[in-house]
Amino acid sequence: MGCFECCIKCLGGVPYASLVATILCFCGMALFCGCGHVALTGTLTILENHFSRITTDHATLSDIIQLMQYVIYGIACFFFLYGIILLAEGFYTSSAVKELHSEFKTTVCGRCISGMFVLLTYVLGIAWLGVFGFSAVPVFLFYNMRSTCAAMRSPMANLTSADSICVDVRQYGIIPWNATPGKACGSTLADICNTSEFYLSYHLFIVACAGAGATVVALLIYMMATTYNFAVLKFKSREDCCTKF
Repeated sequence: MGCFECCIKCLGGVPYASLVATILCFCGMALFCGCGHVALTGTLTILENHFSRITTDHATLSDIIQLMQYVIYGIACFFFLYGIILLAEGFYTSSAVKELHSEFKTTVCGRCISGMFVLLTYVLGIAWLGVFGFSAVPVFLFYNMRSTCAAMRSPMANLTSADSICVDVRQYGIIPWNATPGKACGSTLADICNTSEFYLSYHLFIVACAGAGATVVALLIYMMATTYNFAVLKFKSREDCCTKF
């Protein structure tokens, strides 16, 4: 067999579904974790400078944001390792491995591990749908603020008093009701929309939400790939039993 035939044979045994899902998962997690971390820091800066100037009012929020940033580190590490494991399992169940080892045999342990991956990937997919929905909440809040500022600057707007237009973040439960000032109106709100923290955080939250969506798609592909891998091992085990008898 020539070099070209060997390359074609090796490429034919690559688990492309798992490979695409791994690349998509790594890219999605990099966007979600990196952009989400910076966006949370910018959001806290906006709140401290414009909505809650007393430290004690947003102390709990600061702790929650810091905790979420640490959780992001853990999520990134977990999905990096989990993606590599699923990719390795895809190579294990590929035809290339079975052709290299003529006495390829499946074991009960191997089938149990493959079934565990199917269940765990399904649970992660459902959980990450919730994360994707949660990541859309800050995008919605920032979009409302940006739309309000755009309406104030619009020449079509007939406003008798711009100070009557306000954005109160206390109604979203982000900061307590006794936070000072708690809301921004008129020119103050326009100044907030023009800050670099607002512009950067808004677009980073959009990218983080897109990264979470890419991770959901990657997990769906993983679900299909791991289910297929489990079916391959199950079929191979039945084939082995028939061969014995």
